[in-house]
Amino acid sequence: MPIADALLAEFDREMTTTRRVLERVPEERFDWKPHARSFSIGALAAHVASLPTWAVETLTRSEIDLDPGRPPPAALPSRRELLAAFDTNAAAARTALAGRSDAELTGMWSLKRGGRTLFSMPKAVVLRSFVFNHLIHHRGQLTVYLRLLDVPVPSVYGPSADEPAL
Repeated sequence: MPIADALLAEFDREMTTTRRVLERVPEERFDWKPHARSFSIGALAAHVASLPTWAVETLTRSEIDLDPGRPPPAALPSRRELLAAFDTNAAAARTALAGRSDAELTGMWSLKRGGRTLFSMPKAVVLRSFVFNHLIHHRGQLTVYLRLLDVPVPSVYGPSADEPAL
């Protein structure tokens, strides 16, 4: 099986699950934070919705140099716009991944900050760790925020206290 096909199967499952979580984010509480040093739920949801763009960056470039002064994510104005951004970003990421050769996916990619290399790994590894796992991590945070706000948490990898496994 080509690497891209294996990654697409995982990608599709994770994007479907992520969208179900984002659908539950209460628009009227976008500014809520569980702690003063935490992202607001709206900003965290916007970050999750934007993470598929990193797949496109990984697949179409050999490196990225981050701006160290980059501001934290801002909440989008509505849940409708949050979901539309996620759908657009996930579709672009899927398109970028589909049909990639094993040679392309084993090519190296580097993350830099201010010219300093933070890491260099094969693109397939970057997709799994820096893109998929990063998104899964923040999606998990988002489910905790939902629980703290008493919003029913969807099934993710199995049943939640609120929903049976799909």
